[in-house]
Amino acid sequence: MDIVMPVAGLGTRLRPQTWSKPKPLVPVAGKPMLAHVLDRVLALEPERLVFITGYLGDQIEQWVTQNYDIPSLFVEQTEMRGQTDAIIRIRESVRDDALILFPDALFEADFSGIGASDADVIMYTKVVEDPSAYGIAVVEDDRIVKLVEKPQVFVSALAVIGIYYFRSMPDLYDAIDEQFERGLSLKNEYFIADAIQLMIERGKKVVSSEIPEWRDCGNDETLLDTNRYLLETLQVPTPRSDSVIIQPSFVSDLAVVERSVIGPHASIGPRAHIRDSIVNDSIVDEDAFIDGANISSSVVGRGAQVRGRPAAINVSDMSKVALS
Repeated sequence: MDIVMPVAGLGTRLRPQTWSKPKPLVPVAGKPMLAHVLDRVLALEPERLVFITGYLGDQIEQWVTQNYDIPSLFVEQTEMRGQTDAIIRIRESVRDDALILFPDALFEADFSGIGASDADVIMYTKVVEDPSAYGIAVVEDDRIVKLVEKPQVFVSALAVIGIYYFRSMPDLYDAIDEQFERGLSLKNEYFIADAIQLMIERGKKVVSSEIPEWRDCGNDETLLDTNRYLLETLQVPTPRSDSVIIQPSFVSDLAVVERSVIGPHASIGPRAHIRDSIVNDSIVDEDAFIDGANISSSVVGRGAQVRGRPAAINVSDMSKVALS
């Protein structure tokens, strides 16, 4: 089985962080969100990782090859025309079964039943309180019979979360061909839900597998929420002699912390330097410098510098901010 990850998106909702890095490499709880995703799928022992890249894709290729000793393929999506436009580009490379996932959210899922299932497609879903905000799967007799985008009338509470198992990728490619021929798109973008709906109409067995946890990382607010969730599971960081670290928090062993209070829910990256400051409910990326500041509910990019008074900020890589 291959694991396919379309990662070509611009990540506009996470700007300014994504001006200088692709969204999967934005850090959360001590490491890039892509690393958390791979932690959850490598137990499947895939034959290969397949990345469909675009904007700043060279950074993803470099990071993966430096950090993982597993066969990996990188295919470029040169024009942003949606999910299935990305997937069709691996047609000649991925010919058997595959797990496709969009690594812009964190999840807890049990993939152990994949091999025993007779389904053509397994769509991973999560019960949500407000189905009108999501793509929704309608289930009858243990099969998904219809996909509805943001229904205004209740049809189901099973939200589609962007993780799919296909027993035969050629079946998906055939459905994508029909999707293109019929022009089934929205604002000139082609979505995987439309291709799967065509598979349903062709009689393919599509089933739902509910997962217990799913955390979006699409904007700074949800990124910080996911940071809080993940920090609850991490080991206690090494104490610092002249500073206080309030749990749960992550502080890299390579970070410098002087006369400061860190946490709760703070994530401090490698080589970050925190001096005479209070940092809580925030993500501070590698090589950032915070001096004499009190920040909360903030995201501080790689190499950014922040000095001064209390504030909630979201500053990109290499920024310089003086709060007076």
